[in-house]
Amino acid sequence: MNANLENLERKVALTSAFIYGTISLTAALLFFLAATLVGTYTDVARFGGAAWVLLLSFIVTMPLVISSVKKRMKG
Repeated sequence: MNANLENLERKVALTSAFIYGTISLTAALLFFLAATLVGTYTDVARFGGAAWVLLLSFIVTMPLVISSVKKRMKG
């Protein structure tokens, strides 16, 4: 019984990490592409901005995705 619960928690964690990781990387890539194609920004500004978007996207999406995946897998 306890092993099943641990396996479920592991599955929730891995699935959630894949989802919010994909969302965050996509947002950062879109920012980088937009900054590259539209503006005349320096490399530092583009890479720094993309890193900032990645970090903030992780912070925002992590709790939202984890709770959503947990509800779907356990409920």
